[in-house]
Parts: sequence; structure tokens; C-alpha cells
Amino acid sequence: MDIKKYLEMFIEEAGENLQRMNQALLELEQNPDNESTLNNMFRIAHTLKGMAGTMNFKKMTKLTHTMEDVLQEVRNNELMLNPELIDILFKTFDALDIYLKNIIDTGHEGSNDYDEIINMLGTIRKGESKTVEVSNTASNKNIFDKGVENAERAPSVKFNEYEKNVIEKAFDMGMKVYYITVYLDKGCVLKSARAYLIFQLIEKHSDIIKSIPIVEDIEDEKFDDSFSVVAISKEDEELFIKGLYSISEVESVIINEIKKDNTTGIEKAKNQPSKLETEPEVVCENAVSSTKSKSVKTVRVDIEKLDILLNLVGELIIQKTRLEEIYDDKNQIYLESVQHLERIISNLHDAVMKARMVPVEMVFNRFPRMIRDISKELGKEIVLTMSGEDTELDRTIIDEIGEPLVHLLRNSIDHGIEMPYERKRLGKPEQGHIYLKAYQEGNNVIIEVEDDGHGIDLEKIKEKAVEKGIVSKSETLNMTKNEVIDILFKPSMSTSEKVGNLSGRGVGLDVVKTKIESLGGVVEIETQLGKGSRFIIRLPLTLAMIHALLVYVGGERYAIPLSNVRQIVKVNLDEIKVVQKREVILLNGIIVPLIRLDKLLNTPESSAHKKGITVVIASKGEKLYGFTVDSLIGQQEIVIKNLGKYFSAIRTISGATILGDGEVALILDINSLAF
Repeated sequence: MDIKKYLEMFIEEAGENLQRMNQALLELEQNPDNESTLNNMFRIAHTLKGMAGTMNFKKMTKLTHTMEDVLQEVRNNELMLNPELIDILFKTFDALDIYLKNIIDTGHEGSNDYDEIINMLGTIRKGESKTVEVSNTASNKNIFDKGVENAERAPSVKFNEYEKNVIEKAFDMGMKVYYITVYLDKGCVLKSARAYLIFQLIEKHSDIIKSIPIVEDIEDEKFDDSFSVVAISKEDEELFIKGLYSISEVESVIINEIKKDNTTGIEKAKNQPSKLETEPEVVCENAVSSTKSKSVKTVRVDIEKLDILLNLVGELIIQKTRLEEIYDDKNQIYLESVQHLERIISNLHDAVMKARMVPVEMVFNRFPRMIRDISKELGKEIVLTMSGEDTELDRTIIDEIGEPLVHLLRNSIDHGIEMPYERKRLGKPEQGHIYLKAYQEGNNVIIEVEDDGHGIDLEKIKEKAVEKGIVSKSETLNMTKNEVIDILFKPSMSTSEKVGNLSGRGVGLDVVKTKIESLGGVVEIETQLGKGSRFIIRLPLTLAMIHALLVYVGGERYAIPLSNVRQIVKVNLDEIKVVQKREVILLNGIIVPLIRLDKLLNTPESSAHKKGITVVIASKGEKLYGFTVDSLIGQQEIVIKNLGKYFSAIRTISGATILGDGEVALILDINSLAF
């Protein structure tokens, strides 16, 4: 067994544990007397120590071990959990997080030992550690007074003729035969890696002739919390006890010596070692019951494998579309077969998409710590309230939305929430509130960032925009509220009076808009001066396959995402008006800007435009735009194909799709076309 093959599993598990540790620290800071959270924090530190030890990450093991010692003293009421200690524990978490990032990037922890953090943890403790290190000596056998507890769990075993002969020869040579049962912590991760270390240690002092279950099942983790081996050795059992208890996440060890007249079964031990009193019981949601074997219900799959599967489903959809186009309406069997195939592909598509969906909690969980640190830095009191963390998005979108949300949250902290004394003067609670929530709306996921700060000062934006030369003073006189707010998304636009760590550099909302629109979404702002602001991000559920409206423009076929389409209207030429040098139409009392796609796409103008035009009314957020097309083809499910880096600068096109006849149709980016 090559321990390197467990590196990816270690990274995944360590990341999840660090995320839980971060959450537990934030909860402890708010409620230091919460014993349940403290115990959870201790278990996480213990698990991380064991995982790092198994992978031979010595620096990470040392740091988590020191952290565990401190938490143990807090649990024993020997140490007070005060703000100073909380800050040191946060620094410890940051160091562990850096270790993990180094491991992800290079496979190694890095060269920093973080001795200053270890010294701080040592200084704040009352006296020396009370934790007993079993690996230091074999004289700790007096700790094992609970031996009967797990000894009663020792199973019996039958030997075949070959194994009996080997055992008989061992007896003739004066050697001892041990039946060793090792119980792992119920929350143990990397069980097969732990078993590898156990086998390695036992084989160092003996010959293993039998394992229960078989070695292959142990390597594949097809066992609960324990496994057994029969070993022949000339050494005393204390040597095995000492070595096995030195391995992290070993809960207890039962050693039974097989006697010469008992090769058909094993007598139960009466006074053998059981659970160490100094080792905590580790429990997690995925712990497997020791009384009934359960199959694993989840499996980690590389996202690249899901991408391959999704591409294959996409090819099936393309071929299904081709079959529909060559349909012979006289062949009823053909029609039924195609319809049945369509249902199967649709179900397969839904299953693959669900496999790729992950909750936004993955992104949200990083923000409470960020809010805490920034609010402390600025001297503000801010409470972050999150909801809808179980709302799911495609993994590719989840990986990209973190940066825009960071910008929006930092914007709310720095620009939105006032200082405590100012809030008090305004009659507001001294604590500011930021609300981060997610929810699904049709085929979109909405993420909102809302604060109860002072809102956006539109007059101040106008002044800054004129000062920076973004607009002229005369242009600001006739600007609507939404047009003024749109200025905030211009590059280099900032309303901060001075440059700081958080703002004033003109980098922020333009980055948010660019990133969100690259994901096929839109961002909007609602604000009320003195009351607060709300940023609304609308994102598609997935970037892989969409329903689209196929249209003809200048003899070419184009696709418009159906999620943007609101309605389709026929417009006579005399209904088109010009307002401020721009063509518009009146739709249900609303002025809708008209965008001629043939001019934007540089295609020949259709002769049909001489009588009237077909207009696709599409939305960009709350705004409506009319796009002229030559004619409509119909609705179709399409697979989005990336155009590659050579065409990435073309903002009007978001991708391409392959139609049933093998031809390529470009997908229009409505967010970029609407201006």
C-alpha cells in the first residue's frame, strides 16, 4: 500500500475538518460556555492530528497536538476560554490552513514550524500538559482497567488445516501465537491507511498468518471499526500493546494468546487493555454502527470525470436532436422510439446534473471568519446572518462565485455599515447587520447580500463620476436612479475618500459585474439612503446545457438563452420611435430599447424588415430590451461548447452549440448585447 495514494483523500477530509473548526471557533467566541461546541472543537483537533500523523505531516501533527492539549485543559476547567485564547486559536487555525494549502500546491507542509504560535499556546496554559502519552512507556498498562468492556466483544475464529499446522510448528519452536483485535475510533478517517500502519507495526515483530476480514477487504475499507489478525511471535504482548497504542485513532486493543490445546477457537480475554482514558471518543455523522454493517452511501468523484460524463450526455442530446430532424411522420414506431430515447436522455441528464450540484454552503462557510476579522480591524460591530445554505449550484459556478461575494461583503462592511457611535447617533442599534441568503427561482439561483447601513448616496456618485471624467455634469442632470447606480460598476470607480486595505483603489464592483456576467448571470442593486443596500445576483443553475430559442439573423442561426426571453412580438416600422438618438418601442406602457442584431453581428439586413420586424423581448435583470431577428426556428435544448481562448474577447458571444444537422450555431450573450 502506497500511502501517497491517500493524499487526495487527506486533502478533502482535512479541508472539511478545518471548515468545521473555523465554524466551531466562531461559535465559541460568541458562547465560550457551550460545552458541546468545545467538545466538537476538541474532536476535530484530535481527528486532524491523527490524519496528519498518518500522512507523516510532522509540523501539522505537532501544532494540532499542542492545540488539542490546550483544549483538553479548557474541557477540564483548568484553563479559561478568554478572548486572548480565542485569538491564539484562530491564529492556530490560520497556520493549519496554510499547511493544507501548501500540501495542496506542493504535496508538502512547507518550512514554517510556527513555533511562535506553539509558544503562545504553551505560555497561556496552566502548568504542563496533563495528557498521558502512552507511546513513551509500556508501563501504562495500569490504565487499561476497562479491559472487560471490549474484551467481551472479542470474536471467535476457526482455522483451516494449513493454519493449524503452522500454529502447531510455532508451538514446537516455543513461539507464541496471538489473536490481536484492534478497535479504531468510530470517527476514524483513512481507515485503510491506519490499518496499513497497524499491519506494518505487527509485522515488524511477528509473522501474520491470518486476518479477519481478509487483507483485500481491509485495504478497501470493507470493515466497521475493528479488524483482527493472528500473529506468531517470540515477543511478549506488552511490545504490541505499546506500539499499537502509539498509533493515532486506535481506540483499544484486545490481545488473546492462543493456547496449544485451543487451535479451533479463541478464549475471551478477561483482563486485557481496552479504551484509553486519555483518548477521547471521536464520533461523526458517518460513523458506522458496530452491530450492523452498512454499505457506503457516498463516493468521492473527481469533477473531471463528471465533466466527461456530462460531455457524453451532451453528445447524446445532439444525436437525439438529429434523429428528430430526420423524422419520418409515416413511421409510428420510429416516433415512439425517439420519444422513449428522449425520456431516457432527459432522465440521464437530470441525474448527471444533480451529481454535479453542490450546496452554496461550501462558499458561505468562509465568510463568518472574514466578517469577524474585518469588523475587528475597522472597529465595527457586525453580525452576519446566513440563510439558504443548502441551495444547490453547479460545481463549476460554485468555484467562481467566491470572489464576487467577497467583494460585495467587503463593500457592505466598509461602505455600508456605519461606525457604532454614528449608528447610535442615527438611532440605529450599534450592531450592524449583514444578511447573506440564497434561494432558487425557476432555473436561476438568487444570492442576495443586504446590509442595514446608510445606503448609497446617489449625489455623491454623480460628483465622483464627474470628477473622474466618467460622465459630464450635464449628463448627470437627466440620469435615472438606475443609471446612476450603474456608474458604480464602471472600472476605477470608487466613492472612498482615501485608499485603504479594503477600498479606495477603484477595484470592486466592476470585478463583480465582469465575473457574474461571465457566468451567465446579472447583478442588480437596490438601495435606500439611510436604510441600507441590497445586491442581488442571479445565476443559472448550470453552464453546461440550457434551453434556448433558435433564431435566424442574416441567414445564420443563433441561440438565445430561454431564461432571458420574456416574449416575442411583431412590430410595424411606424411603431419604432427614436429617443435620444436611440430606437425604442412602446410595450405595455414601457419604453423598450431596440437592438438590431443584424447590425451588431455584421450580417446582411433581411428584406422582411421592410414590412415589419420580429422582436425578441429579453431581460437583463429587471430591464427589458428588444432584439430584432429575421425569423424564429423554435425552442431546443442545447449543449454549450466553449469557443476557447482565441475567441474569449468576443463579448457578444457566450459559446456555441452543435445542431442536429451538424452545423454550429453561436449562442448570444444577452448581458453583453444589452446596453
